[in-house]
Amino acid sequence: MRGGGRVAGGPEFLWRLPSRGDGRRADTALRRRGGFGAPPPVTAATDPRPGRFGPFDDLHQIVHAAELSGLDGVLAPYDPLGEESWIVGAGALRATRHARVVVEFHPAFGTPVYAAKVATTLQRISHGRLSWRIAVETDEADARARGDRVTGAERYARAAEFLTVARGVWNETSVPGAGFAGTGFEFDGEYYDVIDGGFRGILSGLPFPTVYLSGTSSPALELSARHGDVHVFTETPGGITTSVTELRERAKAAGRTVRAGIEIPVIARETEQEALARVHRQWNEVAPEGTAEALDLGDGRWAGFAELGYPQPIGLVGSYDQVARHLSDYIDAGIETIVLSGHPHIEEVHRTGEHLLHLVDPAGRTLAAQEATA
Repeated sequence: MRGGGRVAGGPEFLWRLPSRGDGRRADTALRRRGGFGAPPPVTAATDPRPGRFGPFDDLHQIVHAAELSGLDGVLAPYDPLGEESWIVGAGALRATRHARVVVEFHPAFGTPVYAAKVATTLQRISHGRLSWRIAVETDEADARARGDRVTGAERYARAAEFLTVARGVWNETSVPGAGFAGTGFEFDGEYYDVIDGGFRGILSGLPFPTVYLSGTSSPALELSARHGDVHVFTETPGGITTSVTELRERAKAAGRTVRAGIEIPVIARETEQEALARVHRQWNEVAPEGTAEALDLGDGRWAGFAELGYPQPIGLVGSYDQVARHLSDYIDAGIETIVLSGHPHIEEVHRTGEHLLHLVDPAGRTLAAQEATA
């Protein structure tokens, strides 16, 4: 199915957008498409004029490819050395009609009231297609570079207050004509204070963004149990079953239900041999003296993706049928959101839509199923 997405109740598939180039080359210094990386050498076949095709043209094509290929949406990642996720996300919402857009950002981005107001504007222009992913755990050097002094467990306490305040001002409604006099949201916390807050007029009545969180530490799971809507895990050598079980137990104790997700890179081709050949070509570019086979975890999982420029070390490699079976196993285990990534993005998005999604979710990714539920 092209340009549709899932039927109600089926698994959600998102695509992670690039923040520093499309990953066409494993060596990041060679990622030149769309204006990323070092400038290409000027030759007779090169257009030296600036501005002919830039990073946002490249992102625009990837976003369109994701929507046309039947994915449910895209993730604009937080990257201290990459593009600003809010701007990328806003562009993605403006450029699409159906795709959901998850903007990842750190609570130090601004006050929760400011972040909520930015989100209300994006919800208005997109008919409610914006979601949030809160990046709580970041590198200490990155935090200091942003002027953020909050460290350790305090980061989770601040994130909890951030989401409490954001939801509070979002959901606060005032008596018509009462203005701002004593009718708003009040909060006196460790990190934020709000007096008579709340969105009125054109900013009221919009859906609050779905909140995605991540991490496997006890504070991370507890934050999701109390404040998250979707918790996204990263694959580990021992699997994620234990962490998913703990998340559900914590959410149940808090009287809530939190959906589980996974973010995982994928290299899928017609045959397993073709997929492995792709791995070897990129691996030889960054580690010509090493061997890709040493990172094979068996059962189609490979642990060398970080060396190829992905944020997750472990992903899936194999034929479309093999990768689809692995993704189906995640769904059978209760995973409801899958964030995929692949390099180069435009080509891999189309491969995913054409050859993979209908194998993973045949009931929700076919035209007949869509028409039956219309």
